[in-house]
Amino acid sequence: MIILQGQRDALLSPLQAVSGIVEKRQQLPILSNVLLEKKGGALTLVATDIEIQITAVNEEAGGGGDGAVTVAAKKMQDILRALPESAEITLDLDEKRLLVKAGRSRFTLQTLPAEDFPRMAIAAGEEKTFSVTQKEFRYLIGKTQYAMAIQDVRYYLNGLMLMVDGKELRCVATDSHRLAYNSMEIEEDLPAQQMILPRKTVLELNRVLADSDDPLKISVGGNQIRFEFGRTVLISKLIDGQFPNYERVIPSNLAQHIQVNREVLHRAMSRVAILTNEKFRGVRILLADNTLKIIAANAEQEEAQEEIEVAYDGNPLDVGFNVTYLLDVLNNLSGDEVRWSFNDAQSSALITLPDNERFKYVVMPMRI
Repeated sequence: MIILQGQRDALLSPLQAVSGIVEKRQQLPILSNVLLEKKGGALTLVATDIEIQITAVNEEAGGGGDGAVTVAAKKMQDILRALPESAEITLDLDEKRLLVKAGRSRFTLQTLPAEDFPRMAIAAGEEKTFSVTQKEFRYLIGKTQYAMAIQDVRYYLNGLMLMVDGKELRCVATDSHRLAYNSMEIEEDLPAQQMILPRKTVLELNRVLADSDDPLKISVGGNQIRFEFGRTVLISKLIDGQFPNYERVIPSNLAQHIQVNREVLHRAMSRVAILTNEKFRGVRILLADNTLKIIAANAEQEEAQEEIEVAYDGNPLDVGFNVTYLLDVLNNLSGDEVRWSFNDAQSSALITLPDNERFKYVVMPMRI
C-alpha cells in the first residue's frame, strides 16, 4: 500500500525536526523508530524517548493513501539525505516492511506496528502559557546552557532552570563551580513559577529553534512543558527537584573591575590553555598596573604567559580559575567587550556585558 508519493523534502524536513532525540541503542527497540502517520494530505511524524516527545506535521505531503507505521529514524534520515534534493520518493508499506523508492533506488526497511508506539500522556490540569520569538528564546538559553552539569548525582543540576515571575522570564544553569544567568521580558503577566528543563530538552531546543522572529508558544502544566513553533510541537517532562538559590550565588558590591575586548581575551586564553594541566585546567590571573597577565603551567614544568593592557589601577590580584569555564562563557557571548569584576583571590568573580544588565556569569576561583 503506497502511503506517500512526493518530493524528498516533504518527508526529510519533518524527519529532521523530530529525529534529534532518537538514539540508536534503546532498551525498547521501538524508541529507535519514528512514527509516520499519513491521513489525507497530511503527514505527521512523532519521535520520543519517554521523557521528551517531538511531533512535526507536513500538511501538504503529497499523494498516497492513509496509513501508519514506525521505522528506524536514523536509517530513514540517512537514506533521504543521500538522495538528490529533487528526488521524487514513494513509501510503499507491505506488511512488516517499508519500501522506499526514488528513481532507480530501492531500500527495504523493517518496521514495527504503529499501535505499539509509546506516545506521552498529556498532563491534566491548568496550564500557564506565554509567547516569545524563537530568536529571543534561543538567545536566552544559548547564553546559559553551557553551564549545566553533566551526569551530576544532584540531578536537578543536570538541567536548566526557567522561572516566570510577572513579566520576566529568567534562565539559570549551574554545575556548582560556575553559574550562568540570563533574563528577558515577556508580554504576559504571570505568577511566579520555577521549572527545571532536562539537559537533553535544552540541547534539542537549541538545535531546532530558528534564529527568527517567528513565534514560540510555551505552555507549562503539571510536570510537563510544551513548546509549539511552526508545525512542530516539543513536549518534555520537567525535573522534579529544588534548584539552588541562584540569587545568593551572584556576588554584588565587587570592588575591582576591568573591561576587555572579548576576542582578544578569548584568543589569549585559548593559547595559554594549551599548556594547562589536562586534569585541572587551571590558569592564574594576575592584575596590576593596567596589565592583565594569564599564566599556565603543567606537570612537565612547561609554562605559557599572555599579557593584555587593561585600564586597572586597583590593588594587585593573583587568582586562579578553571580556563575551560572562562572559555565557555567567552565562546557563547557575542558582544565586543566584557566586564570582569573581582573582590579577592578567595571570592567568586563576575563576568557581565557592559551594555546588557540581564546577563551574569559567576565563576568560582580555584587554588593553583
